[in-house]
Amino acid sequence: MKANGGAKTGTIRDALWIWGQEAGCFHRHRDNCWNLPGMSRMTPAEGAFYMGIPNIMIVRFANQPMPPFRPYAIPLRPLKRIVWSIIGDSSSQDNDRQPDVQEVIALAEDFPNLTGGIMDDFFRNDPAAPGRFTAEQVEGFRRQLHSARRPLDLYVVVYSRNLALPIGKHLDAVDVITFWTWQAKGLEALESDFRRLEELSPQKRKVLGLYMWDFGAGAPMPMAAMEHQCRLGLEWLRTGRVEGLIFLASCIADLELDAVEYARRLIAQVGDEPLTHTRS
Repeated sequence: MKANGGAKTGTIRDALWIWGQEAGCFHRHRDNCWNLPGMSRMTPAEGAFYMGIPNIMIVRFANQPMPPFRPYAIPLRPLKRIVWSIIGDSSSQDNDRQPDVQEVIALAEDFPNLTGGIMDDFFRNDPAAPGRFTAEQVEGFRRQLHSARRPLDLYVVVYSRNLALPIGKHLDAVDVITFWTWQAKGLEALESDFRRLEELSPQKRKVLGLYMWDFGAGAPMPMAAMEHQCRLGLEWLRTGRVEGLIFLASCIADLELDAVEYARRLIAQVGDEPLTHTRS
């Protein structure tokens, strides 16, 4: 059976995603190790509404939320598409033992807008074993998702720093690559880094991740860097090099950050623009 493929979208807004995590989770993490300016109280659904974004990726952070996921999914029914993590962030060590594949498949039975599962923080700096699971295991996860009553896509997070690792076989085993630059200063190389990803995995569908806080430096996202990544992201979306953009994250969207407000204005400005180069 064939999974969802590149969802055909009519406007730029239809191709936008928000990265959704529990309210306040970043501030609570390791005594606010990323120096956020306050405690977010915004839920994932509120973040999507606030940003004017119709699609959401819900990802476990520090093992939360724990399954069953249904209570967390109910507020997301009005959204167009949901992708749910089968492997959470690096501090979600539960998922190092057992991915949430079956939980996500079960959730999709009652949530027709759930279209895929994602593996966050999947690669690690170990050339001998670069993934949290082997490529063969990842292929097994994909087969399970594709075999669901309504086939689901498998997404993976790739950071620019992962490109030097032997990850080609892992990328062959997924449907969609989401690409991220952890440090704002690294965005100077975004064009060349993305080209390297295309050379490494030319046939895979791709989505560009956009941080709205410089987590690598524990500081506000410089506005020049924010504008740069958004400009490139929109250019690649319009020309079909990516099929979507992800804004991270719902749990910082109410902190009155300049980068968040810039993204909101930009989405309001270009969101209804017809998108004619969506990959299928």
